[in-house]
Order: sequence, then C-alpha cells, then structure tokens
Amino acid sequence: MVLVAPEVHWNTGNIGRTCLGAGAHLHLIRPLGFSLDSKQVKRAGLDYWPRVALTVWDDFPEFINKIQPKPTELALLTKAGALPHWRLPRIHRLFLIFGSETRGLPDAILSRYAENTFRIPISDAIRSLNLSTAVGIALYESLRFRQSM
Repeated sequence: MVLVAPEVHWNTGNIGRTCLGAGAHLHLIRPLGFSLDSKQVKRAGLDYWPRVALTVWDDFPEFINKIQPKPTELALLTKAGALPHWRLPRIHRLFLIFGSETRGLPDAILSRYAENTFRIPISDAIRSLNLSTAVGIALYESLRFRQSM
C-alpha cells in the first residue's frame, strides 16, 4: 500500500491497522500532513501501530528507484481511473497507490502511469469515498488472487 502525501492522521492510522490485518506493507511518501509521532495516528492505529510494516520515503521517485517495480506492478487508484477496481492485476507483488485526501495523485504520476489507473465505482450522490475506506476495498480485492492460490 502506497500513500502519496497523506494529509489526515486518522486515515493513515486506520490504513496502517488494515495493512497489518491484511499482511501488507505501508509505504508513505512525503510530505505528510501530520507527524507519525502524533497521538492521533497512534490512536487510530490503536496498539497495533508499532507492528505496522512501514517505510517512509522522501518522494515518489525515491520509492520507484529503491523498490524498482515493474510498471505492471503499479495500480493507481483514482476517481478517473480507466478500469474498475475488480480488474486489478492478479499478481503476487502489487503496489496500490493512492493520493492525498484533498488533491488525489499528482498529475506527473498519473500521466506517467496512465495505463495503470483504476477506480472504485460510486454513485453521483457523493464526490468520493473516504481514503481509508477506499484503501480497504482495493486492498482486500487485490488479496482475492493470493487467497485463491
């Protein structure tokens, strides 16, 4: 799970807890809109936060250069994604990438990986899902492949 410039501490805490429950690694890309030492992050992650597999990167290029994912291993989740989330790649190593709560993913990342964009369909009654809800939906959908093996 990759969060690019997350802004809301309780979302990140909830996502960390979900990642721990799903056996996923959480990658945070700076800038962060909060301190990881904040009580709110720890409260949202409950007593699980110290056990979350977590890496913090200075920027997205650093993440890409160090992890060296194949383009097919990247799935960018965005409201304008080309494919529905149930069409996520069925591979063992997959990085689900989400943007910040208010700005989404930067245009530079979206344009570079335009063929790897996915969306979670929602009705016109709302603008978007909460970030931690969207992460949970996409993460557990991505696990269906691994569970069937």
